[in-house]
Amino acid sequence: MFWTRELIARNAPIRRRVTPDRSPVQDRAVAAYLGLAIGDALGATVEFMTPNEIRGQYGIHQTIIGGGWLRLKPGQVTDDTTMSLALGDAILGCGRVDALAAAHAFDDWMRAKPVDIGNTVRRNLISFRKTGNPEAPASEHDAGNGAIMRALPVALACYGQPENQTRIVQRAQAHVTHHNVLSDVAGEALTLMIQDFLRGEEADAVERQRAASLVAAHPAFAYDRKRCDNPGGYVVDTLQAVFQGFFATENFEDCLIDVVNRGGDADTTGAIAGMLAGARYGLDGIPARWLNALDGYTRMRCERQAEALLSYIPLQSQSVLGG
Repeated sequence: MFWTRELIARNAPIRRRVTPDRSPVQDRAVAAYLGLAIGDALGATVEFMTPNEIRGQYGIHQTIIGGGWLRLKPGQVTDDTTMSLALGDAILGCGRVDALAAAHAFDDWMRAKPVDIGNTVRRNLISFRKTGNPEAPASEHDAGNGAIMRALPVALACYGQPENQTRIVQRAQAHVTHHNVLSDVAGEALTLMIQDFLRGEEADAVERQRAASLVAAHPAFAYDRKRCDNPGGYVVDTLQAVFQGFFATENFEDCLIDVVNRGGDADTTGAIAGMLAGARYGLDGIPARWLNALDGYTRMRCERQAEALLSYIPLQSQSVLGG
């Protein structure tokens, strides 16, 4: 099902915080999606700024005020959230995580002139238009963070499925725009971490099982060294900054403030930190001022899609690539 503005406005009133009809897993799933959007909106204000520039202009940036180089309205989000929602719509509309459906959804999203779009995403979607092939060619230069920023819909849709299945479909959606080993392993680790937190696992255990395993297999991701400030779009920098902020803090607010005040690609690091922190701390952990500042339509879409994806049962015989 594709959620239109009219359908949501008619059938999906905003739920305030935790509600009795939500299970703990549903609560954390909704918090993860709202966390993605909040981190995106908060970080977009300081995207491409250095930590020193942020301190000089804001002191500590901790308010959703819009602006930034994109001149956003307060609470408006960027491609991190809107591309994730496009992927989620494709999953729900197709009945499976399907690369071709995702490619068409991303192409429609690009044709609608989003507020922002990454160069790698644009280039490989233009190639898809020409060839009809939903898998971008493998490239050592495509190790950006544009595929991992939209890992959440896969994590929710594949919750409870075998781990290998989750890895396969995460890689399938990623390859529509980013066909790169570092992007692949980062996206798989992030997707599985989200699922771990949905199950209620503790951060120390998740760090040992997922983050440490990622670093052991790919040492470039090591995040226990120099503080990663001003992270660019390189997927390694992104996860280093996110992991440093996420595992060093004990609540949603501190995590996001730490990560976005590092500057750089702050909307994406904020979005990824937000989805992890939302899954870890749940709705009660998200500050009310940030929830209230988020664009209302975006908030409705995130809530509805989170619940729909979590209850989605993939078609067992055709869950990948339409096979």
